[in-house]
Amino acid sequence: MNVLQQTIEKIEELDQEMMAQARGRVDNLIKPPKSLGKLEDIAIQLAGMTRNLYPAIDQKVIIVMAGDHGVYEEGVTPNPQEVTIAQTLNFAKGLTGVCVIGKMSGAKIVPVDIGIKKDLPSDAGVIIRKIKKGTDNLAKGPAMTRKEAIKSIEVGIEMANEEIKKGANLLGTGEMGICNTTPSTAILSVLQNCDPLGITGRGAGLSKKGIEHKAGIIRKAIEINQPNRADIIDVLAKVGGLEIGGMAGVMLGAAANRIPVVVDGFISTISALIAANIEPKAKAYFITSHASQEPGAKMASDLLGIEPMLHMNMCLGEGSGAALAFPIIEAACSMIKNMPTFEEVGMKI
Repeated sequence: MNVLQQTIEKIEELDQEMMAQARGRVDNLIKPPKSLGKLEDIAIQLAGMTRNLYPAIDQKVIIVMAGDHGVYEEGVTPNPQEVTIAQTLNFAKGLTGVCVIGKMSGAKIVPVDIGIKKDLPSDAGVIIRKIKKGTDNLAKGPAMTRKEAIKSIEVGIEMANEEIKKGANLLGTGEMGICNTTPSTAILSVLQNCDPLGITGRGAGLSKKGIEHKAGIIRKAIEINQPNRADIIDVLAKVGGLEIGGMAGVMLGAAANRIPVVVDGFISTISALIAANIEPKAKAYFITSHASQEPGAKMASDLLGIEPMLHMNMCLGEGSGAALAFPIIEAACSMIKNMPTFEEVGMKI
């Protein structure tokens, strides 16, 4: 039995009894009912995930998947592809956006080369799990084989398992890959059965003409590859990306271990859609962080059915929104553990 199938079989529903117990406590804390809004929902969800009324969230890790894309040769971004490798090396040095936010929120950043076009130095501080040197050009044929797509998910699962074994009790997903909004939008266009133009964004700085060209490339890729919307792995293989599959694997791995996982922005939400299509029960372990500025982000969140908690006008990626959301999740844990009930302080209402 392969890693993916073993992982799927381990994913369970949330513990409803523990959630009811958590709801009872939250409703009786010394505050007006529902006055702490989403913090209350998060605390109850965490109790159901972890089977613990007082969940511990003190070992936070963001796994950043990095990969390149063959569709780059179609001119869908103004940025040089070399930025992927340069920024991946900067993750290891603690210099990127997610790194500096992660320092504030106490998160470890784990960069993974799942498919960068060039080889990284072995001593660069990046975990090498390269499946291939970038995807193939999805505008000319499938981005990868079905076997490679499954392997990308399994690399994510294995990375999640490794970090959880080291003590991680809260995971976040991040990515790095120049022009990866192109495959992300292609996947969303297939799943939503819509024309890509309305959900294609600027990415890292396209003009209006550039957006129209990018949408045309996505449209062409879908026409050429004919991905099967009813088979999410077929969609990932034909118009997806290695880092997108890797993040989906991290989410499935977290769910299989009853560990919460924080979904970052647009591209991470596409990965969440893949994971939830593979195993719908996994979605209960997702906490979405922020509403990305990418045009397709709201559609992706609506399709996932989980509303992001933050509206910060961000669209960086990397896991930056996940790192920003970590203290909010910790606050939910502190609320249910450290705030007393009316009964505990001797108050009658």
